[in-house]
Amino acid sequence: MLGLSPTDWQAIEVTLRLCVYTTLILLVIATPIAWWLAGNRSPARVVVQAIVALPLVLPPTVLGFYLLIVLGPRGWIGSTLESLGLNHLAFSFEGILIASVIYSMPFAVQPLTEAFSNLGRRPTEVASSLGAGLVDRFFTVILPLTKGGFVVAATLTFAHTAGEFGVILMLGGSIPGETQVLSVLIYDHTEAMNYESAHRLSFLLLMFSFITLSVIYGINRRFAIAKL
Repeated sequence: MLGLSPTDWQAIEVTLRLCVYTTLILLVIATPIAWWLAGNRSPARVVVQAIVALPLVLPPTVLGFYLLIVLGPRGWIGSTLESLGLNHLAFSFEGILIASVIYSMPFAVQPLTEAFSNLGRRPTEVASSLGAGLVDRFFTVILPLTKGGFVVAATLTFAHTAGEFGVILMLGGSIPGETQVLSVLIYDHTEAMNYESAHRLSFLLLMFSFITLSVIYGINRRFAIAKL
């Protein structure tokens, strides 16, 4: 099917699993961070914003290198895990998942921060005055009114994760079925001068990226029209 080899399908499976897990984890982590950023004006806000946005300007190989140091057998996390009889996280799916969550953080936090800023505090204050609890306010007020931001955050995070390369290669290498994602396999195919296979996978990612951007722009246009 599509002329893809078993190795290609295996890389697709690893990539999709990484994308889904990263997106779900980041939606949970990014929501409170974005809510705090949208309503906080203290000097600490600038520091948190810089930390969240750091992966946008930091070379992925730098992030991957430091994660390799920390999560590897000689790092404080990796060595601690090994002292407990567990495996270190370098060159493992769990390791690249951690790297992916950190590297894709701004793509989840920034759309949610914008959505929460546009919402303001008034709707939740009214719901609170009517006796709605924190969880109730989130699911009945915040989520319905900012669902466009959540859709954009999830879509951007998923798409960005699918295209990650440097940070994955540095921390995870290219282990089939474990850390070999599509972007890394394209590199392997190209290095082996297997341009036909590299072209097929590259075209799949190209079309996926185009469709993702079309969805995001369509969502933004829909909500812009709804506000008129």
